[in-house]
Amino acid sequence: MSTQEQAPDTADGSAVTDPATPPQKAVVDPATGRTIAWVDQLGPEAAAVAAARGRAVQPAWEALGFEGRARVMRRAQKWVTEHSDELVATIVSETGKAWEDAQMAEVMYAASAFGHWADHAEGLLADERIKVASPLMKGKKVFTRHAPLGLVGVIAPWNYPFVNGFGDCIPALMAGNSVLLKPAEKTPLTSLLMARVLRECGLPDGVFQVLTGKGSVLGEALVDVVDMIMFTGSTPVGRTIGAQAGRRLIPCSLELGGKDPFIVLADADLERAANHALFYSMFNTGQTCISVERVYVEAPVYDEFVAKVTKKAKALRNGTPTGPGTTDVGALTIESQVATVSEHVEDARKKGATIVAGGDPDPNRPGWWYPPTVLTGVDHSMECMTEETFGPTLPIMKVADAEEAIRLANDSPYGLMASVFTKDTVKGEQIARRIQAGSVHVNDALIGYTALEAPMGGWKDSGLGARHGAPGIRKYTNSQTIIVSKYHLKKEPQVYPYTGRSFKLLGRVTKFFYGRGTRD
Repeated sequence: MSTQEQAPDTADGSAVTDPATPPQKAVVDPATGRTIAWVDQLGPEAAAVAAARGRAVQPAWEALGFEGRARVMRRAQKWVTEHSDELVATIVSETGKAWEDAQMAEVMYAASAFGHWADHAEGLLADERIKVASPLMKGKKVFTRHAPLGLVGVIAPWNYPFVNGFGDCIPALMAGNSVLLKPAEKTPLTSLLMARVLRECGLPDGVFQVLTGKGSVLGEALVDVVDMIMFTGSTPVGRTIGAQAGRRLIPCSLELGGKDPFIVLADADLERAANHALFYSMFNTGQTCISVERVYVEAPVYDEFVAKVTKKAKALRNGTPTGPGTTDVGALTIESQVATVSEHVEDARKKGATIVAGGDPDPNRPGWWYPPTVLTGVDHSMECMTEETFGPTLPIMKVADAEEAIRLANDSPYGLMASVFTKDTVKGEQIARRIQAGSVHVNDALIGYTALEAPMGGWKDSGLGARHGAPGIRKYTNSQTIIVSKYHLKKEPQVYPYTGRSFKLLGRVTKFFYGRGTRD
């Protein structure tokens, strides 16, 4: 997508068009405040039309089989690798993130995800033969299969328009579903681009459709017309979507907020820990649900760790991303995040925290900016340690020992991801098992998201379900158990009429199979 102001091309069917000629909304470059495109603001009627279209074409898409669907995905993988600059430019234009952030987190993920699900969907969804113990099931074949749900809805966030939006559509499509994607209102361009790409790669019309519009209107309408909903976003909105899905008795998968802890023990490699704490707190301008949001450092190495992080933070470039290598930390993607980050930093400052790097954004700078900021002297009375900031901040707290760090790390309604740094990896694993989070790294952070073979999901208020691994594609299917009676009598002893003889026989069978052995 060019950064010149233009209306999106929807003539190829890649986006849903409202027959009532819907109003248009500007898409703004967060780094400059300049309008770069206009997109339709669709309503509930468009969602209903798209749903009917998606359901009509889904059986033929399913009938292509895994290999037929995989061919489309492999073509898309090739497109991504050959046109990565176009994809990066589109992502940067609507998010304001650094080019390297887009390349590493979004384009590399795209190339990996298309290939991964094309290669592994069939194996993960293959029929599974089950060995059963019940004596009543002797001579019967039992297996489970995974059938596509039909029509899947994906509601995407604005921070990663490919990874946490379109990326969720790939396994849903490979499972044989049609998909309706509602991108975030602020960042629709990447989704529209990928709709065009899939069409060019041979995806049949209507199997994947993008609906652009206001989340509170179109999102609610989407939940009402699909067979399953995948949502990534805030916990309050996730609760609303989960309740709506519950009323319809349709499955939902929710990846919600995070306040991810980062523990540094006294025996840690401080240089590595400092590099990871800074990078994974500022990556994507801190707008990552699994970013480092709070750090706990054992007292003996606290000062040295803070000194290393502070020096590195002050060297970061915080500028407009005009190309590769032009900045380290880009703009915030939506204007409201500037207010949230400012509120958390000011709250901490008023309660006694010290800002050792960053703080004080320039109010006259065009676009939406907050400088990379490091805070010390923080505690759990401060918003920056208890509420999701979702911005370029790194609050660092001194703790007496590992036990205090574990207690504080778990003192949160969230449980998405966490990190533990120590040279004693055995101890690190033991601590990881005590952290209440869906994923925990030892001597690393965030990078586990790239392991598409491993499930990634949240505990507590961080969500339901998981991305990646077997759960990441099976959630887009219905499980069906099939029992085939191969060898059997014309009349089995458990059927009518009931007689004393059959009762005694069943009693003996029960004792034979379940009554043997000791019970102490």
